Amino acid sequence: MGRLFVITLEGSIYKCKHCQTHLALADHIISKSFHCSHGKAYLFDKVVNVTIGEKEERMMMTGMHTVVDIFCVGCGSIVGWKYEAAHDKTQKYKEGKFILERFKVAGPDGSLYTISHDAQLGSDADEP
Repeated sequence: MGRLFVITLEGSIYKCKHCQTHLALADHIISKSFHCSHGKAYLFDKVVNVTIGEKEERMMMTGMHTVVDIFCVGCGSIVGWKYEAAHDKTQKYKEGKFILERFKVAGPDGSLYTISHDAQLGSDADEP
């Protein structure tokens, strides 16, 4: 295995809650109205220090999408997913964008979210 290069961000940073690896800047949030199986999730236009999993078709609240899970390069924890393709033309804006699940990341102020008891599997977004 080669040397691991990790990008260090400056500003208001979202980090892996397990190892504190920098993942994204608050300035890169597109929407905070998304949901996942653990509660809230944020849509970002850019993330760093992640690897991607296998492409899969996943049914979300807003329809079928082709997605890849994203993993922290520091510890290997799953932190969210990336939208590869949206099958509904009204959802095309998500393509190439990233979801970070708030339960799996620490906020810029170090805050952690807890699991929402009313969260649903296969969730996606409220209509933006």
